[in-house]
Amino acid sequence: PQQTAYVVERFGKFHKILDAGFHLLMPVVDRVAYVHHLKEEAISVPSQTAITKDNVSITIDGILYVKVTDPYKASYGIEDPHYAVAQLAQTTMRSELGKISLDRTFQERDTLNANIVESINAAADPWGIQCMRYEIRDIVPPRAVRSAMELEAEAERRKRAMVLDSEGDRLAAVNAAEGAKVATVLRSEAAKQERINIAQAEAQAVLVAANASAEAVERLAAALSHGRGQDAMQMRLAEQYIKAFAGIAKETNTVVLPANAADAGSMVAGAMAAWRGMQPGGQARSAAPVDGAAVGDLNGEQWLANSLSPDAADAGMGGSGYSG
Repeated sequence: PQQTAYVVERFGKFHKILDAGFHLLMPVVDRVAYVHHLKEEAISVPSQTAITKDNVSITIDGILYVKVTDPYKASYGIEDPHYAVAQLAQTTMRSELGKISLDRTFQERDTLNANIVESINAAADPWGIQCMRYEIRDIVPPRAVRSAMELEAEAERRKRAMVLDSEGDRLAAVNAAEGAKVATVLRSEAAKQERINIAQAEAQAVLVAANASAEAVERLAAALSHGRGQDAMQMRLAEQYIKAFAGIAKETNTVVLPANAADAGSMVAGAMAAWRGMQPGGQARSAAPVDGAAVGDLNGEQWLANSLSPDAADAGMGGSGYSG
């Protein structure tokens, strides 16, 4: 049959190996001494006790997958190759487990299996059999060790839970800080924009006030350029002086007054003289005497000074009115 090898002996000595197909043998002379299956076979390795590097006794078993590669060696190299390979697997497994600790036994199963397979193949090459792979089936530690492992696993789970809780708290604190930062930045931006708007409004108000003042000055200058403009200005100055004099000592008890505070005419004359001094040729005009023979624009000044003198003010308060 296919995947079957027949070892033929002639007169008790190896003669040939028959593969699948039609073959003729001589009776009495030839005989089939061994029959080997060339397919991969699974051999259960019995459970055994092994001691790890950290002196923990565990019970372990596995499954061994082997295949006959050389029927001649498998027939004449060893009596029972499958049994020999199973025993070799047990001893090799104990040897490999003694090199690692218990924790690494669970973590490095693949490495342990590979090392066992390599060791078996190195020893089983003269037997004509090859170990394809080895799989650890069960690892059973003692009851006390299992309890300790369960406690360790529980502690590890609690540790991970606490770490996750702390990470959540940290992220929450970071998010709160980020939110506060953004809120502070937005409030500062809003305050900045508010101050900018207020400053712009104040600047615009100052500009409007300046334009209004400039326009008022232009209109005042235009009005003063007419014939009776100076008389109107003198009347305005007199009204403002009287209004300011009436508000003296309303907000405080301490008042500093000039020596001639009651002489409104001199105050108005001084203001007019200062105004003429700012005009081209104003010094010559301000030096001219103020009398009744002055020209037209001085008649109003003389009239206002006479009207605001103490005697005229007393007469006017008596009900006689102003006299020109």
